[in-house]
Amino acid sequence: MIKIGNIILPEFPLLLAPMEDVSDPPFRRLCKQHGADMMYSEFISSEGLIRDAIKSRMKLDIFDYERPVGIQIFGGDEEAMALSSKIVSTVNPDLIDINFGCPVKKVVCKGAGAGVLKDVDLMIRLTQAVIDSTHLPVTVKTRLGWDDNSINIDEVAERLQDIGVAALSIHARTRAQMYKGHSDWSHIARVKNNPRITMPIFGNGDIDSPEKALEYKNEYGIDGIMIGRAAIGYPWIFNEIKHFFKTGEHLAKPTVADRAEAVRNHLTWAMDWKGERLGIVETRPHYTNYFKGIHSFKPFKQKLVTLDHPEELFAVLNEIEAEYAGYEVV
Repeated sequence: MIKIGNIILPEFPLLLAPMEDVSDPPFRRLCKQHGADMMYSEFISSEGLIRDAIKSRMKLDIFDYERPVGIQIFGGDEEAMALSSKIVSTVNPDLIDINFGCPVKKVVCKGAGAGVLKDVDLMIRLTQAVIDSTHLPVTVKTRLGWDDNSINIDEVAERLQDIGVAALSIHARTRAQMYKGHSDWSHIARVKNNPRITMPIFGNGDIDSPEKALEYKNEYGIDGIMIGRAAIGYPWIFNEIKHFFKTGEHLAKPTVADRAEAVRNHLTWAMDWKGERLGIVETRPHYTNYFKGIHSFKPFKQKLVTLDHPEELFAVLNEIEAEYAGYEVV
């Protein structure tokens, strides 16, 4: 079993990565339904929380059916991080995660996310401020370093563990790589094999199939895998990986009817959570991913992204099921 504070996870947990504009409660609910062992909120600006920004506050919404769930925060100011961790603690997530890995320019320019990789002392101070301000376990998600010439994940892991970080998720790219090129998990394996490291180490980056998940599990010896982009529009990946681990066989691919049902649930839960109008609008970017690889789908997609009423959207989903009955998705 893997332990993070009082959280007990399976022997080799599969985690849903925190993703901006993706890992909100409706999407997390689908991933939980399809086998994710632990999930995280979208990342939340510490300054936004303190300013009482509505969007930031909304990201604090968690539900009992999705536990264990962590809320992820980011920022470059110790006082703001401390205060935001106190705010987060009031909604009682299972843990607080700190984002030191986001490579996006608008985050890095504020000295937050992967920007902190340039200053490990600051990273430690920010993390300590969060730890000192909450009773919850604190975990960190980060990258290998700023670029290939400044890979510092070994020092980062040791120093974070020394101040009480409960688990570390490592995206196997540098900030300079963004999401391009190949991830290099050998650095994650080196951290995991460091005899000083006792906290759980989770690997992240490029896991997009059951075969690759098993290969990386065996080759790099990590404690679990965090899946991000491969789960977008495809929450089935968690159970597919678990089934492959147990049997060496593949689960049947989700049918078009399965995909339509997932979209129906996603849309319904989004409207329940955000309100009808916002739920409809903010679900639109997901349709392409749910129905990826289905031939001649463009006319249906056009309807899904333009219609404004739930009953019309559900009618289109029924049409899709009827049109593609028996169709095998490759």
